[in-house]
Amino acid sequence: MVIPESSVHAPRRVLGIDPGLRVTGYGVLDISGNAMTVVEAGVVRAESEGALESRLSAIYDGISEVIAEHQPEVAVVEELYSTYRHPRTAILMGHARGAIFLAADQGGVPVVSYGATEMKRAVTGNGRASKAQIQRTVQQRLGLRSAPSPSDVADALALAFCHAIRCRTDDPLECGGKAKRRHRFGEQ
Repeated sequence: MVIPESSVHAPRRVLGIDPGLRVTGYGVLDISGNAMTVVEAGVVRAESEGALESRLSAIYDGISEVIAEHQPEVAVVEELYSTYRHPRTAILMGHARGAIFLAADQGGVPVVSYGATEMKRAVTGNGRASKAQIQRTVQQRLGLRSAPSPSDVADALALAFCHAIRCRTDDPLECGGKAKRRHRFGEQ
C-alpha cells in the first residue's frame, strides 16, 4: 500500500486494537517511508462463559504479550460508543478498553482513539461501511492475499491504517511519541 508522502509521519510501528469481551482483534503495522506492511494480526480470545474478571485478565495478558513482542510506538483503540437501547454493552466494552489501556500503559505505549465512523471513512471513504466492505478494503489497501478474518482483525488493521494516514502532526499523543505523564503546577 502506498500512501501520500505528506501523510507519513512519526509512527514506525502502530498497534490497532478492536476491543471485545469475547474476541479482541489486533493488528501491527510497520510504516516505512510511504509503505505499510502488516507485521502480525490476530485475536485475543476470552472464555465467553467466563467471569468478567477472567475475561478482562485474558484481554490484558494477550495485549501485553503483543506489546512486549512487537514494541509499538502507539496503540490505536476504537472509541467507545453507546446506544440508548443497549447501555450495558457500552459499560462492558468500557471494561475491555480499560484492560487494554492498562496493558498499553504498563508497556509504556501511548494510546489514541478513533470512532468507528471516522475509521470507516478513512479506510473505505464511507463512514457507514459494512464489516465486509472494511475487510475487502483492508485487504486491498494493505496488499493482503485474503481478507482479514474475523472482522475484529480487519477492524484492528483498519484502526492502525486510519492512524497512519491521519497522523499529520508531531504531537506525541497523536503520533506515538512519548508524552510526559506528569506535570507540576507552573511547569510548561
